[in-house]
Parts: sequence; C-alpha cells; structure tokens
Amino acid sequence: MYYIYILKCADKTLYTGSTNDLEKRVAAHNGLKSGAKYTRARRPVNLVYSEKFRTKSKAMKREWEIKQMDREEKLKLFR
Repeated sequence: MYYIYILKCADKTLYTGSTNDLEKRVAAHNGLKSGAKYTRARRPVNLVYSEKFRTKSKAMKREWEIKQMDREEKLKLFR
C-alpha cells in the first residue's frame, strides 16, 4: 500500500508527502538526521491527515493534487 500524508509542523506550517510505510516515515520526520529537509527545522511534526492507495501512481497523483491546494483547502481535508 502507498500513502499520502499531511504533517503539521511545530511552526504551524503544513507538509505533504508520500510513502509506502506511514509510521516509519512520520518517525523519520521526527528523527535526528532523517526526514525531509523542510521538516528538520520545524520539529516536532504531527500526522494530521492520510489517504491509502493500492498503487504508487495513484498516490503520487493525489499528492500532486494536494500540493496544488492552498492552505485553507488542505485544512478542510482534516477539520
């Protein structure tokens, strides 16, 4: 399975990503030397939204769609 996810960072910004192991990836974002460059300076991060997909291509398409949304549209996904 593949996942897209939204993290809320300590500075209240949102980060969108994709993975095939959601728990491991969120832990990596909060880890000492791993995770995305963007989230390293904004720890801790909290998982606020995720979606599951059978194929990587569908997950990547949805990730792109979410990244095109403005902040308010993203907040509506998980409020």
